[in-house]
Amino acid sequence: MVTDEQLDYYRMNEIRIRVVRDANVRNDVKGYVVAWNDEYVLLRKGNRRVIKVPRHYPMQPLSEERMEPEI
Repeated sequence: MVTDEQLDYYRMNEIRIRVVRDANVRNDVKGYVVAWNDEYVLLRKGNRRVIKVPRHYPMQPLSEERMEPEI
């Protein structure tokens, strides 16, 4: 799970992140961190819509190579 410090870093530096939900690349969620709590992260997508994603999913900067999820 991503830490509060990492989320704050992503938010303050406006780093676009990728949320890897499963093995299919098309199911990844990409966006900017807006807010978070103990259970969810709120991301702003490119079309300015926001989406609430559970925090237990792996998150990484979009500039890094995609990590494969653990099954």
